[in-house]
Amino acid sequence: MDESALPDQEKRASAEDFSGLNPQQLRAVQHGNGPLLIIAGAGTGKTRTLAYRVAWLISQGVPPERLLLLTFTRRAAEEMLRRAGSVCRFASGRVWSGTFHAIANRLLRMYGSSLGLSSQFTVLDESDAADLLGLIRSKLGYGSREQRFPRKTTIRAIYSRVANSREPLSRVLARDYPWCRHAEGGLAAIFSEYARQKQARQVLDYDDLLLFWNELMDVPRVGQAIAERFEHVLVDEYQDTNLIQAEILQKLRRRNRNITVVGDDAQSIYSFRAATIRNILDFPRQFPDTTIVTLEENYRSVQPILDLGNAVMAEAKFKYTKNLFSSRQSAQRPVLVVVRDEPEQAEVVCEKILGHLDEGIPLMEQAVLFRAGYHSDQLEIELVRRNIPFRKYGGLRFLETAHVKDLIAFLRILENPRDEMSWFRVLDMLEGVGPRTVERFLAELESRDYAVTRMGEIEMPPAAREGFTRLCELLLAVHARGENLPVAAQVERIRFFYEPLVPLLYDNPSPRLRDLEQLQLLANRYESRSDFLADLTLDPPEATGEWAGRPRKDDDWLVLSTMHSAKGCEWKFVYIIHAADGNIPSDMSTEDDEQV
Repeated sequence: MDESALPDQEKRASAEDFSGLNPQQLRAVQHGNGPLLIIAGAGTGKTRTLAYRVAWLISQGVPPERLLLLTFTRRAAEEMLRRAGSVCRFASGRVWSGTFHAIANRLLRMYGSSLGLSSQFTVLDESDAADLLGLIRSKLGYGSREQRFPRKTTIRAIYSRVANSREPLSRVLARDYPWCRHAEGGLAAIFSEYARQKQARQVLDYDDLLLFWNELMDVPRVGQAIAERFEHVLVDEYQDTNLIQAEILQKLRRRNRNITVVGDDAQSIYSFRAATIRNILDFPRQFPDTTIVTLEENYRSVQPILDLGNAVMAEAKFKYTKNLFSSRQSAQRPVLVVVRDEPEQAEVVCEKILGHLDEGIPLMEQAVLFRAGYHSDQLEIELVRRNIPFRKYGGLRFLETAHVKDLIAFLRILENPRDEMSWFRVLDMLEGVGPRTVERFLAELESRDYAVTRMGEIEMPPAAREGFTRLCELLLAVHARGENLPVAAQVERIRFFYEPLVPLLYDNPSPRLRDLEQLQLLANRYESRSDFLADLTLDPPEATGEWAGRPRKDDDWLVLSTMHSAKGCEWKFVYIIHAADGNIPSDMSTEDDEQV
């Protein structure tokens, strides 16, 4: 649909457009003003309900640009707006939609100067943030062999938990990382230096985006201007929000109380990211006069599956009571299979998979779920032995692969020459360049005010001169064209420089080169480099397959997935492995009622 061709008056939805909703869904969709909490059990049409509410609000005269839709992923927002557009024709691009982090990024580029933040800041992804913390750890001398010290990924996780939970470092260590309590003093020093370096280099990490947005809401006039932009705020997956996100929402609705949140207390699975179930449980207290609508009719499962789910949920100490039901009946009940050990478990699962395949059930209609990625190790060996193809979800994401991060680093430098982590990554590709050379280079570049146009003045080791000269030519050429050079063309020029290095840097270069081609194709969708980088960092694709589609129409493979990655998916047959005490849930998560 060409949104530019839409008339000023959006198409109004009729009563018939909402006739397919059940009574509870319709009540939620047509709720007027004031706070609304939709408790949506699994498979009860949550996405449809939220999408139709967007359509209904627009049909009642709310301008799309006055709606803020916050979702867990960008793709979720796109799907909701697509569905809403099928009910009420409107320009979906006018709705403010996306993840908390993406909206924070957008607002900070508009208003961040009031906090002393440049609009040209870049965002560190999780692994870049961990790398920077690792460098600081080494510089401060906490990487010695005298005493065990947390690894960089653990340091990053601790930092994020402290930032998002608002709890003291000592308490976070005692409760969640007891093996790191001896490192409290060193961690505090690392965190302080980490904050200083981010500020000096004009880079933010994921946590900063929320913290700065929260701080922005307290700036006189600025916070009010942001709040007044939106007549209605709608939030998906509210059970997975953290304390900072809840504070942002309360500040957004200080005067206008029009907020709709959708979630399910029984699906709160991100406590390891500092998400708190208290947000959804305490919502009626935080927003007095809340209307609560419970969706209980399930459209995904048969009743015996729901009976099992209801029985498990009934044991929860803190909850919104609900009883899922379905019009789909079945004589087949869930089956518990008891095995002696892990090898037998792998054999039984493979036999059942092949048995269903013989009955005409494709592998793609079957899935094996587990809590932690390593739980499938033995099964994967057995699947290979039996020649059963599979794809595993919940592992390394596309943007976390080394070759993709390499290419993105070039773009980050062009966007923000103060981004030291990207310089480390790019210069490390050159022969004869080590950490000390990079540190010296950055010091000299800083003395030149990080001017890319002057980087060629800096002396490099003889072995690196040829490669460094080519790098200077590349960056200067793209820098000179600036935003006048399309993003895809920028990626293409970087690929021309980088692809000859891939076989020298990594094994198995062919699929890596194909990934870079897909990255260039993706860049065609973007008009600005900053938007491209922001989307890749804040809501990265899981794999190139999200853009390229399946390689061949007759491909068939079994799905292996962590439970976190499987959320919202559907299959005909599901096998849950390691369903034993200590594994589901982890015995590390059963110390008190709140953790359970």
